Amino acid sequence: MTKFVLNGQPVKADNSPDEMLLLVIRDTMNLKGTKYGCGAAMCGACTVHVNGGAVFSCQMRLSDVEGAEVTTIEGLSEDGTHPLQKVWIEEQVPQCGYCQSGQIMRAAALLSETPNPSREDIAAYMSPNLCRCGTYNRIFKAIERAAEGT
Repeated sequence: MTKFVLNGQPVKADNSPDEMLLLVIRDTMNLKGTKYGCGAAMCGACTVHVNGGAVFSCQMRLSDVEGAEVTTIEGLSEDGTHPLQKVWIEEQVPQCGYCQSGQIMRAAALLSETPNPSREDIAAYMSPNLCRCGTYNRIFKAIERAAEGT
C-alpha cells in the first residue's frame, strides 16, 4: 500500500510499487487529464508536480511518491481558473490539445520557481515538453502574460 497526497487529498494505492505513476493516476485514480504520450520521457504530455517540481510521471514508479504531494492538471484548479489556464484559453494555445496539460503543469512549476522569467528562461524550462502542433509562440506568450498577472 502506497500512501501519498494527490491534488490535496490523502490517497492509498494498492498497486505494485513498481507501477508507473502515470498509470496509477489515470487508471487507478481515474484522473484522465494527465496524458500518456511516449512513455519514454521524450514528450512531456505526462508532466505532473511531485512536491512542487515538474516531473514526467511515465518515469516515476508509485514507490517514488510514497509520502509525497502529487498534483495533476485536475488539482491545479477545480474550475479552470488558475491564471495559466485562463491565459491558455485567451491566447488560443491548444490546437490538438494533447500536450496541453503537461505544458501547463511545466509552466506552473516554472512560474513557481521563477515568477518573472525571461523569454530565454521560458524556452529553456519548457524545452522538455513537446508540442507537435508547434504552438510554442502562443505557449511562451501565455506564460509571459501569466507572469505579468494579465
